[in-house]
Amino acid sequence: MKFIKNNFWAICSWAFVLTLLAADSFAAGEGSSLMTTAQTKATNVFQSVKTITFIVGGFGLVGVAYQAAIGKVNWKWFAGLAVGLALLAAAGAIVEYATGASGFSGNDSKTGLGDTFSTGSAYK
Repeated sequence: MKFIKNNFWAICSWAFVLTLLAADSFAAGEGSSLMTTAQTKATNVFQSVKTITFIVGGFGLVGVAYQAAIGKVNWKWFAGLAVGLALLAAAGAIVEYATGASGFSGNDSKTGLGDTFSTGSAYK
């Protein structure tokens, strides 16, 4: 028991590495690698989270509009919301630029993250 307690993280690390190796060998038989699958799943998660964040940001904009209607606008909240949504909208293009992807539209790029500012590329 003392051996397991002293080497718990080493055992977990080896189990993780062996799982990755086994998963990569199984995925290679299907014609895709582990990293391709991970990239696809990460792209799907990013696009879903981006959509949900835009919806929540829309409710935030409605809240700021209500505050403006009653004369109690908190400009720090509005500025934070506007800058945050703009950064999120540009995140796909920033990642594609940083990684050296070929294009900035969702259809031509290697990452598929898309540019929300261009028309029709964020949602396929």
